[in-house]
Amino acid sequence: MRTKDEDLLQHELAVMEGILESKEQYRKIVKAAIAQWVKDLQAGHIKMQTVQDLERLIELDIKLQQDDL
Repeated sequence: MRTKDEDLLQHELAVMEGILESKEQYRKIVKAAIAQWVKDLQAGHIKMQTVQDLERLIELDIKLQQDDL
């Protein structure tokens, strides 16, 4: 029979697993967006004045990575 502490720990582990899975999915989306941004820049569809979009994507990717530490 499990104790309340064990049940709480099991619940916390399940929550953390869900968060980690979500972050992994978010990183995939951010990485794909960065890759598309670079392709669009290389194709001439993006002008350098829109660099803030790339900076935001990079900052988000870094934040997601730092949270994993």
